[in-house]
Amino acid sequence: MDSLFLILFFISFLAFFVGMIKPNIVLSWSPEAKRKRKNVAKYFGIATVVFFTLFAITTPATSDSAVNSEQIEEEDEAEKEDNEAVKEEEEDNAKKEAEEQAKKEAEEKQAKIEAEEQAKKEAEEQAKKEAEEQAKKEAEEQAKKEAEEQAKKEAEEQAKKEAEEAARNAETMAQTQAVQMAQDYLNYTAFSRTGLIQQLEYEGFSNADATYAVDKISVDWQAQAVQMAQDYLDYTAFSRSGLIEQLEYEGFSNADATYAVDEVGL
Repeated sequence: MDSLFLILFFISFLAFFVGMIKPNIVLSWSPEAKRKRKNVAKYFGIATVVFFTLFAITTPATSDSAVNSEQIEEEDEAEKEDNEAVKEEEEDNAKKEAEEQAKKEAEEKQAKIEAEEQAKKEAEEQAKKEAEEQAKKEAEEQAKKEAEEQAKKEAEEQAKKEAEEAARNAETMAQTQAVQMAQDYLNYTAFSRTGLIQQLEYEGFSNADATYAVDKISVDWQAQAVQMAQDYLDYTAFSRSGLIEQLEYEGFSNADATYAVDEVGL
C-alpha cells in the first residue's frame, strides 16, 4: 500500500510542478476560467501533501530482514576488511620475500663479480710473472749468445793477429825491404797499384816480392789517383780527357781516373 501512495505522491508532485509553469496542461479537464496556478496549488498541492502523509503512515517500521541485511552487510564488510588485511599481509610478505630475493641475487652477483675480478687479477699477475720470467730467460740467453759471439770474435781477432804476426815474422828479407821501399815511395809521391809494382820491379825486386809489398801496405788507390791528378795539374795544363788518359797510363783504372779528375774539379 505504501508503494501506491508513493506513486500517487510523485504523480501529484509532478503535476503540481508542471501546473505551476503551465496550468492549462494539468487543468485541461477544468473550465478555462479555473485554469490558474491557484487552483493547481489547491488541487495538486493538497494531493501531494496528503499522499506523502499517507505514504509515511503506511510505511512499515524497519523489519528484521533489514536488520539482518545490515548485519550481513556488516559481516561482509568485516570479512572484506579481513580479506584486505590478509591480502595486505600477503602482499607485504611477498614484497619482503622479493626484496630478500633481490638482495640475495645482488649479493651473489657482487660475489661473482668480485670472484671474476680476483681471478682476472691473478691471471694477469701470473701472465706478468711468466712474461718477466720469459723476458729474463731471453735476456740471459741473449747475453750468453752475445758473450759467446764476443768471445768468438775476440778469438778470431786474436787468431788473425797471431797469423799476421806469424806471417810478418815469416817475411823474407827481400819482402821486408820491398814493403819498406813501397812505403817510402808512397810517402814521396802518388802511385797506382800497377805503377808501384813496376817501380819496385825497376828497383830490382821480383814481381812476387813487389806484389807482396804493395798488397801488404794499406793504400787508398782512389786517393792516390786524386793526388797524382793534382800533381799533374800543378806541373802543367791538361784537358779532362787528357788527364784521364794520363792517369790510366800511370796504371789507374778508368773509374779511379775519372773519380780523381772529378775530385780536382776538371
